[in-house]
Amino acid sequence: MTTTSTTPKSHVLLIEDDAFLASMYVTKLELENFTATLATDGKQGLEKAQLELPDCILLDILLPKMNGFEVLKALKDNSATANIPVILLTNLGQKQDVARGLSLGAADYLIKAHFLPSEVIMKVKDALIRSAHERR
Repeated sequence: MTTTSTTPKSHVLLIEDDAFLASMYVTKLELENFTATLATDGKQGLEKAQLELPDCILLDILLPKMNGFEVLKALKDNSATANIPVILLTNLGQKQDVARGLSLGAADYLIKAHFLPSEVIMKVKDALIRSAHERR
């Protein structure tokens, strides 16, 4: 008889419209033993976040239908999703963009070109640990 781990996988929602990056990050997350789901525009991402209540969200800013800042604000304004750590993963690196993202409640702000996928995964793990400690 085989036993399976009873520890549930952490669920990460990736909201990213670049098909290549989305595929790469979903694969990397799954290889790191996360459950990963994908949304390819801001509106779909917000709907999935509210429906699935993931443990962490990786959110691009430049998205069709609803930009990442709008998604982040809506998530933080909703009591059901307000405590989900959101990591902005974007190419926008201007100081005002970083400041805006953090002021809206992002757990972290990562510029895609500056982080390897493995480093992004470490940031996700860090955000999940911080979130678990805050809930205690």
